[in-house]
Amino acid sequence: MTSPIAPATVLLCYCACPDAASAQMIAGALVDERLAACVNRLPGVASTYRWQGRVTTEGEDLLLIKTTATRFDALKARLLELHPYALPELVAVPVERGHAAYLDWVRAATGEAPQDC
Repeated sequence: MTSPIAPATVLLCYCACPDAASAQMIAGALVDERLAACVNRLPGVASTYRWQGRVTTEGEDLLLIKTTATRFDALKARLLELHPYALPELVAVPVERGHAAYLDWVRAATGEAPQDC
């Protein structure tokens, strides 16, 4: 049984994309819509997975998305709208420790009210 996550908890989300264009489009939309404070794109990731009964290895771009627990559901809905895969990867890990000022910035940058962060 998992314990509930506080709304202000910062999350690090992982999402693999098939190419640089889709990764950039998703990253830009999530930041522009304040669903993520920052998205890092890591090109050239090799992913090995089982899909439709076959083991496959493909090149992908990995997104590292910084958001909050409060914004996660909206981020997930938007990512699922934008992502080209039938079953996109989206894994969120709570950040237990970090640079406090950076974590505060993530919270401010994903807040509902427009701010100059």
